[in-house]
Amino acid sequence: MKSLNSKISHYLALLIISVIITSCASKQDVVYFQDAQEYETIISDNSHENTFKVDDVISINVSTLDQEASLPFNVFKGVMTNGSRPEQLDYIIDKNGNIDFPVLGEINIVGLTPEETKNLLKEKLQPYLKDPIINIRLVNFTVTVLGQVNKPGTYFVNGEQITVLEAIGLANDLNIKGLRKNVLVIRDFNGTKVYTRIDLTSKDALNSPVYYLTQNDVVYVEPNNSAIKTSSLDNRASIAISIASLLITTTLILVR
Repeated sequence: MKSLNSKISHYLALLIISVIITSCASKQDVVYFQDAQEYETIISDNSHENTFKVDDVISINVSTLDQEASLPFNVFKGVMTNGSRPEQLDYIIDKNGNIDFPVLGEINIVGLTPEETKNLLKEKLQPYLKDPIINIRLVNFTVTVLGQVNKPGTYFVNGEQITVLEAIGLANDLNIKGLRKNVLVIRDFNGTKVYTRIDLTSKDALNSPVYYLTQNDVVYVEPNNSAIKTSSLDNRASIAISIASLLITTTLILVR
């Protein structure tokens, strides 16, 4: 009987060790930029400037020294009361890439950067205004981070630029089960989905075309091999533990 008990204990020990070894992740699986050398200076020519897409919501404000002259080129909700100017409305880029601008009519700005849009509007406003000042802001700049991160969700971006690392930072970083070598970025170009993968364990990630994210990009972090193996072992471990429990119960009955 002691021999049987010893075999059961031995089996349980092997099971526990197997689960621990199989579920462990190596340093190469979790460290960012592993090939970056100490004090290495990397000069990247990876520049990026967001362009406007269909369904973008943008704020455009036109002003001049003569405030009355610029009023017709701004859209407000309601009318001025007690000297207080009403809320200014935003523009939505339609499926044809146009916004309906006061006085000027439809203007196609899809594919243009904010700076290019400013120059286009200044050119079209020349017959009406002297030295107009145009402020443009993307209102609905969001990115979504999903998968093996600590806080998945959709995040609003303050400013005009965000990197994939900053987006992951908003999601409180990848967890230990996230595959850093094959992070997927899903980008929508006016109805066309583009799928690009980036390896965050390499410094070459800094030159990836998706290192700088655009509005409405989705970042997906898939589980690493350790997470997959752990998941597949869960059922096996449950079955093994059940069998072990049955053996222990049977042994106790025989002892009695």
